[in-house]
Amino acid sequence: MAKLGGCGVVHDENLEQINPRDWSWSFWFTLPLYPYGKRRTLRHEVIKDTIWTFDQMQGIFYVVVPIRMTVVKLDEGGLLVYAPVAPTPECIRLVKELVAEYGDVKYIILPTISGLEHKVFVGPFARYFPQAQVFVAPNQWSFPLNLPLSWLGLPNKRTHVLPEDSSQAPFADEFDYAILDTINLGFGKFAEVVFLHKRSHTLLVTDSVVSVPADPPAIIQLDPYPLLFHAKDQASDIVVDNQANRRKGWERISLFALYFRPSAVDIPKWNKVWSAALKAPERSYRAYFGLFPFKWQNDWRRSFEALRGDGRLFVAPVLQKLILNRAPKETINWANKVANWDFQWIIPCHFDAPIKAAPHQFRQAFSFLEKQLAVSAGVFNSASYPLPEKDFQVLQEIDSGLSKSRIVPPAKEQV
Repeated sequence: MAKLGGCGVVHDENLEQINPRDWSWSFWFTLPLYPYGKRRTLRHEVIKDTIWTFDQMQGIFYVVVPIRMTVVKLDEGGLLVYAPVAPTPECIRLVKELVAEYGDVKYIILPTISGLEHKVFVGPFARYFPQAQVFVAPNQWSFPLNLPLSWLGLPNKRTHVLPEDSSQAPFADEFDYAILDTINLGFGKFAEVVFLHKRSHTLLVTDSVVSVPADPPAIIQLDPYPLLFHAKDQASDIVVDNQANRRKGWERISLFALYFRPSAVDIPKWNKVWSAALKAPERSYRAYFGLFPFKWQNDWRRSFEALRGDGRLFVAPVLQKLILNRAPKETINWANKVANWDFQWIIPCHFDAPIKAAPHQFRQAFSFLEKQLAVSAGVFNSASYPLPEKDFQVLQEIDSGLSKSRIVPPAKEQV
């Protein structure tokens, strides 16, 4: 199984011949995330003639991470698409190259009910493949009004809810799947469906587990400005574009993306932020007019090293503190079911992929929900897990505030 890595040049596509108009995403305003109406797509063959990933980039305030679609060739011919990304002309061209060789897109999977960054693309993507059947996770909802899926752009006559019993799905011979029971969050719900491609022993997940690479992913490096922006230590810095600074920016972006605000960063008083902005060498709209409201502590990299844990599999902190702790028993039962499958690789929709991981490593990632950590003999490293409690401070404050305001139900005790 091949894998992209490092800070070198991307060779998957002939980048020099790509027309920037091919990156256009006209409906960016439905979910206005950077880079808004211009989204690059990188296709990577994960398993030869079998599995491909399609990476794009998105974020807020230059906290950018990959968002990923996975395409799997069916044994009977045709393709299954898991978690579509923005159907830009470039993305659709890359998919249709596979269609020309392996057959039509037969199935499109929406594996989440709350992930807007995944849901918003399904309808527009499906319109390019009118023969495809769309399958969605059960108990879909929308806010502020709970609208029918057809009103959200999904094709009415060919959209179906995934059967609770995976053996009833039309692709059951090649895939198994497990639905994480719908978790009530008060204002909405959370659920995720993970797919197992049996022949390749590959697990497809959406948000439930991630692994953070040491180097910025290839898709992020196509637009290094966010990396260099977060590599600054102060507003007046002029950051050279080199491998070390790209990696520095990526490490800080990862901390922001997964903790919102890690303990290693302080927020200066706004009068100092404005004063520093007036002296910044770049005060353009792109540079947020020179505003840089961050002050990193000298030992900030320790937080990243603890988060990454040499690339081990873990549950994102926001899911740990704000979502899965509302249903620890249901989540553990689901994780146990998945861990009984035979897989060797995991492809999440964010951060690193593919990840070399065994079922017990997937199960171990959910040990934070247990009073006594689930440990497989000889594989647990207490130095790399759990995550440092101090970095959860802001998430803990958000959790407490939402619970006290009765916006969300309180967290339940560990199993």
